[in-house]
Amino acid sequence: MEFGIFTVTDITRDPTTGKTPTEYERQKAIVEIAKKAEEVGLDVFAVGQHHNPPFIASSPTTTLAYIAAQTKKIQLSTSTTLITTTDPVRIAEDYGTLQHLTDGRMDLMLGRGNTGPVYPWFGKDIRQGVNLAIENYNLLWRLWHEERVNWQGNFRTPLNGFTVTPQPLDEVAPFVWHGSIRTPEIAEQAAYYGDGFFHNNIFWNKEHTGQMIDLYRERYEYYGHGAADQAIVGLGGQVLMRKNSQDAVREFRPYFDNAPVYGGGPSLEDFTSQTPLTVGSPQEVIEKTLSFRDYAGDYQRQLFLMDHAGLPLKTVLEQLDLLGEEVVPVLREEFAKLKPAHVPDAPTHASLVERKKAGKEPVPGGIRAAELAEQARQAQNQS
Repeated sequence: MEFGIFTVTDITRDPTTGKTPTEYERQKAIVEIAKKAEEVGLDVFAVGQHHNPPFIASSPTTTLAYIAAQTKKIQLSTSTTLITTTDPVRIAEDYGTLQHLTDGRMDLMLGRGNTGPVYPWFGKDIRQGVNLAIENYNLLWRLWHEERVNWQGNFRTPLNGFTVTPQPLDEVAPFVWHGSIRTPEIAEQAAYYGDGFFHNNIFWNKEHTGQMIDLYRERYEYYGHGAADQAIVGLGGQVLMRKNSQDAVREFRPYFDNAPVYGGGPSLEDFTSQTPLTVGSPQEVIEKTLSFRDYAGDYQRQLFLMDHAGLPLKTVLEQLDLLGEEVVPVLREEFAKLKPAHVPDAPTHASLVERKKAGKEPVPGGIRAAELAEQARQAQNQS
């Protein structure tokens, strides 16, 4: 199982000091956080894509390439890449380039985003958000699996004999996670292609999260990509730790109360009881994270949000020390004890290459698509 962190790159005033970092300071801090994540033994670092304040992650491939040049092992990902408002050709080219530069040490999470004004800024209609996600990913999939693409859709100009450059490294496309909080169609899309499904459940109760993951698992099995419990699932989470729980709550409360994303809503106590947010000791983080398996099943990737709401860089780096030294080693051991042998690990470039060599690369629609094709062939022969 993979453990890591993700950042939404918000620039938020620290309510305890009144200081707001500059864009330059925040960019540099994100790089330091990623390097620290590798240093403490985490597996994944992911950065979001935003085009509006207070977020600064407008060019995640640039950020990830810069981080890749200063790290050696950590997997790099996104949280998320906007499949609705970013041209699929640009995604194929940009992330294909990143795949080569990182020697395959990357994947990406695709999502629709949660900021309505972004759509018209890029010439899109938010009312077509789900349709954009479905059509654009179909094109992206073809760009990464076909050498020459002839394509026509509803949301961009046609392609005639187009070849994306660079081609995927080792003829294997980057692994894709489809990120969604509340949209069943995206869970269905992930299952249809045999891709991963990431439920960023940081604002949601376990009942809702479990329902979305169950849908994805059921449809993954329906399409014949494997048993339901073999589907590739990722989860989000938020933590603030101190050795003493009371110290953690006392320290985090002003950040929580003033955070632009949840300040003024439920109390810190209500939020921690209803969502994955854990504010307390490392042991409390361990216990709560292990409980995610009760409603998500055996899953492959756990990412934590740690650098939001104006928390200073020093605090974030201290959190990473605690995560790497006291929390993740225990979680690795405990989750490994519980995971059945037939449940796969999170895909890596090396494992995807081996899968392709073995002829086990999933195809859209899986066995259901093959059955429909055979039915169509028989009907044509009979006519």
